[in-house]
Amino acid sequence: MASGMSVGIREAKMRLSQLLKMVQQGNEIVLTERGRPVGKIVPMPREALSLEVRVKELEQAGVLEPVSERLHRNLPPPIPVRDEMAQRLLREDREGCRGGRA
Repeated sequence: MASGMSVGIREAKMRLSQLLKMVQQGNEIVLTERGRPVGKIVPMPREALSLEVRVKELEQAGVLEPVSERLHRNLPPPIPVRDEMAQRLLREDREGCRGGRA
């Protein structure tokens, strides 16, 4: 992560948009009042972002291709499964794949 910088609260109010852009680039901003640190603005951890936001970022980066509305309409409805059933089936499938590679 990039190193942080200190900014007085009054200056932070005037430059908030600029400071937030710096935070989005990985910088930390220490807020000071009369020269004493009182708070910090830090980037959100990736895992704290919603799945929708992370998928949108991957689409913008070209890693994922957005699903077209036409394709989305042609998908069958999801199959209903009991609580935690999907996780159990996924875990069993993954364990079976690992076992098959040995």
